Amino acid sequence: QVQLVESGGGLVEPGGSLRLSCAASGFVLNYYVIGWFRQAPGKEREGVSCISSTDDSTKYADAAKGRFTISRDNAKNTVYLQMNSLKPEDTAVYYCATDLTHSGYRCDDETSFDVWGQGTQVTVSS
Repeated sequence: QVQLVESGGGLVEPGGSLRLSCAASGFVLNYYVIGWFRQAPGKEREGVSCISSTDDSTKYADAAKGRFTISRDNAKNTVYLQMNSLKPEDTAVYYCATDLTHSGYRCDDETSFDVWGQGTQVTVSS
């Protein structure tokens, strides 16, 4: 079965770091775009980062640039989001997603994320 499972969330103090994992099963994620999204209470879901298929080119939301790094480990069929210098406004449920209808897409392509993980909670608080 096609599935994405996020892990690595938790409680961290401002300025701390956290690494989220997105483990894929049922497909080889190397051939697909993977995006990280987040949704805070009372706010709409927003894109955080994206990694392309094939060439692993990346994109970041302005709020994530310089602090977050997305990467892919093909041997583990897993995508990571390394989050440094965390701020309280980073508090949200973080989701990974992929577009299985468009093999070979890059982040600059029009992407329809049709497979989502269950989410992992990230709380940044002192």
